[in-house]
Amino acid sequence: MTCKILVTSALPYANGAIHLGHLVEYIQTDIWTRFQKMRGNECWYVCADDTHGTPIMLRAEKEGITPEALIARVHAEHARDFAGFHVAFDNYHTTHSDETRHYSEDIYAKLQAAGLIEVRSIEQYYDPVKAMFLPDRFIKGECPKCGTKDQYGDACESCGAAYAPTELKNPYSAVSGAQPVLKSSDHYFFKLSDPRCQEFLRRATREVCKAQPEAINKLQEWLGEPGENKLTDWDISRDAPYFGFEIPGAPGKFFYVWLDAPIGYMGSFKNFCAKKGLDFDEFWGKDSKAELYHFIGKDILYFHALFWPAELEHAGYRIPTGVFAHGFLTVDGAKMSKSRGTFITAESYLTQGLNPEWLRYYFAAKLNGTMEDIDLNLDDFTQRVNSDLVGKYINIASRAAGFIAKRFDGKLVAGHLAETFRKELPGLAEAAEEIAGHYEGRDTARALRRVMALADQINQYVDKNQPWVLAKQEGQEARLHEVCSLLINAFRLLTIYLKPVLPKLAQRAEEFLNVAPLHWADAGHLLPPTQLINGYEHLMQRIDPKQIEALIAANRESLEPTAAPAAQVAVSPAPTIDPHSPQRHAQHQQATEDKAQGQAMPAAQHISIDDFAKVDLRIARIADAQHVEGADKLIRLTLDLGAGGTRNVFAGIKSAYDPALLVGRLTVMVANLAPRKMKFGMSEGMVLAASDADGKSPGLFLLSPDSGAQPGMKVK
Repeated sequence: MTCKILVTSALPYANGAIHLGHLVEYIQTDIWTRFQKMRGNECWYVCADDTHGTPIMLRAEKEGITPEALIARVHAEHARDFAGFHVAFDNYHTTHSDETRHYSEDIYAKLQAAGLIEVRSIEQYYDPVKAMFLPDRFIKGECPKCGTKDQYGDACESCGAAYAPTELKNPYSAVSGAQPVLKSSDHYFFKLSDPRCQEFLRRATREVCKAQPEAINKLQEWLGEPGENKLTDWDISRDAPYFGFEIPGAPGKFFYVWLDAPIGYMGSFKNFCAKKGLDFDEFWGKDSKAELYHFIGKDILYFHALFWPAELEHAGYRIPTGVFAHGFLTVDGAKMSKSRGTFITAESYLTQGLNPEWLRYYFAAKLNGTMEDIDLNLDDFTQRVNSDLVGKYINIASRAAGFIAKRFDGKLVAGHLAETFRKELPGLAEAAEEIAGHYEGRDTARALRRVMALADQINQYVDKNQPWVLAKQEGQEARLHEVCSLLINAFRLLTIYLKPVLPKLAQRAEEFLNVAPLHWADAGHLLPPTQLINGYEHLMQRIDPKQIEALIAANRESLEPTAAPAAQVAVSPAPTIDPHSPQRHAQHQQATEDKAQGQAMPAAQHISIDDFAKVDLRIARIADAQHVEGADKLIRLTLDLGAGGTRNVFAGIKSAYDPALLVGRLTVMVANLAPRKMKFGMSEGMVLAASDADGKSPGLFLLSPDSGAQPGMKVK
């Protein structure tokens, strides 16, 4: 019985290039959907560019073009890069569409009618020159603790202090250079804390929506015990000027990402339905029997598994069948780095002439269906691709094809080979369902380990029978024909098993085998007797280590030209410049753009090992996390240091984390920082976080140690 399946990946933001970290998700999803199609299921894969927001508006303004022109250009770039890595969307659309607008307005109206939309007044910084409210990262000023100038509105890059934008001294807008003013504005909230949402989500996360076991545990932790109210309401609006959809009945108010971007899944599928004549409600209607799966990064699990299902349920739509989260990508054990040449874009990889299926195979060999991070080790990448794909898999065809072509006119042996095949290569055909189970569970690492074990078995058969020796012996023609025919059939089986991962290589193999596109059911039988195969041409080249060296060199950005001057600026008295002057405007606009686009920041001054030893870094467990009443940015953390007792710390991470998301996790803190008296109480340390320049995602990421670390351990 075939299934109807709709699959999505998270929507890439239309303000930057696709890089290798992004590709983890799209390659994983593409492999799974290709497998489903090979199984005969009606499986559709849709996605879209996420196109709205302040960063899009400002970038378009800077380039002197309309936001519509910008997102159209980026859409073409994204589509090109995905196609280059054989990511086969059935529809790749845009959230700036009539379809997405329709469903955003429809869902909003239904949530409003259900009493789940609430209007509240919020006080924010406002740029009087640009006439716009400023997100935290567009506000700069002097650090309220150390006095360093030109710090962003959430944390000081000099002393590390976290604070609310309203605490900055001499604040100015990073957009215009003007001094911002505090101004109240009405914002619209989705009441996720409503008991109806909580009751539904407790049931749905246990009974309806599939996810990995570790994700289910995290969802239950976020929901808390029955009777607890750990969910918070979500701001779904932004003020004009803003590039997006205006909220009906609320002039000057626009839907923010939470009631805009994910609805792009629906908009893209609706657009596809119009092209293909499909019934939208058969997949998205309340009574839909189809399966709906979202593939996402683990950083947006909370939204996709709690906020999104609650939004859909109370607007009268079906909820996802499953939400599958993956981990992040590191390169050679570290975060992607421009200075090391490992911040690699999809375009750069392809431009350097590297085979995209090398990367597809390597990612698949690492992904196991959990939320664990994966590492692209470039030496291992070269060795594994060369060993597995060329040395094992392709080697099988190359060793047999020449003899079939030269000795037997390209025809396989006559007669039925099934019994001989099972005897000579036991378990090869029978492995189909086991490997299918691994693909179904997104454990491609295990699937490929099994395939390569079969390849080893086949190569052992080659070494045992040595067709090159048989070819030189009299009276061994029949045996040579049989051995090579068995090897061609074995190669065909491996091609079926690898086809979801290596679609283009499989297509070339199908042309060589002279067969129609292979399906999973084809593993149940061999090629017909006297099958005529085509001449063999080498199917894949090995990776040359020099190609990797060239890729790294092409992506490396030297910091040398800017490091020395930047260090001098950091320690010298800042010149007095009118904050409204063109000079100040240009300086801060460029700094903001650098941060938003992920450009490398100037290197800090060197310190000695003795200086570093003065900082007491400790593992801490977050025992409790609470909102701070009256604080725009702060969360109050109670940190457990094991034998070192507990500490109370105020962290400026409210824009990036819901407190419920933090309780129980491990992080790193500065344990010997002098206590600091704040308006809301005494802060007894500092937690460590990495900054993120993406304007659409949270701007801070708490550091987390590997599993096994215990509260109180010293970080050295």
